Amino acid sequence: MVTGIIGRKVGMTQVFAADGAAQPATVLTAGPCVVVQRKDVDRDGYRAVQIGLVEDRTPRVSKPVAGLYARAGVPPTRIRKEVALGAGDGPAPEAGEPVLVSLFSEGDQVDVCGFSRGRGFQGVVKRHGFGGGRATHGSMFHRAPGSIGQSSYPSRVLKGMRAPGRMGAERVTVRNLRVISVDVENHRLVVNGAVPGAPGGYVVIRRAVAPRRQPAAPAAEAPKGRRRGR
Repeated sequence: MVTGIIGRKVGMTQVFAADGAAQPATVLTAGPCVVVQRKDVDRDGYRAVQIGLVEDRTPRVSKPVAGLYARAGVPPTRIRKEVALGAGDGPAPEAGEPVLVSLFSEGDQVDVCGFSRGRGFQGVVKRHGFGGGRATHGSMFHRAPGSIGQSSYPSRVLKGMRAPGRMGAERVTVRNLRVISVDVENHRLVVNGAVPGAPGGYVVIRRAVAPRRQPAAPAAEAPKGRRRGR
């Protein structure tokens, strides 16, 4: 069984629980996807499938990529990702089989992988959370990084030194988000919590690799009798 699907982030909203508490939620468009290629243990050394997100517009692809889709018998897709298969779920799905949001159900825990928002070139205060210098008049040291190396030994800047640079646009995985609702007809999925990236960004939704243990319901306590005085 395929453990993941490709989707897009629609935006955030809030969902009210039965007791009236508001909880943050993210609306995702999950699929429809199609199997483009499958990986076998005998040929590739592991079990997985490549799936493509079916969209309204068919993109232009190179001849080698077009041959890959021609062998699968499906039209080219703009986004193609590889997802793992569940252990002991039988043979891998054949090329051309659809992958829908129905593989998830309400209450499941999922991991959502996406790219964070790009912040451009930023300094050390915003990028790494440096405290900066004194804010008094005449300091001339407010948001600078300070010393980055030693003069006598080792006379160089060590690797991993936190410095200004490009911030954001990195792959981020948010784990163990609970599925609130599943709309199979409209290919919609609502999960509890935030998802990386801006609205409209592509994400991969997969079953939780290490699901969080759900707390057990508290047992009803027996009524306590009246304590007698000594």
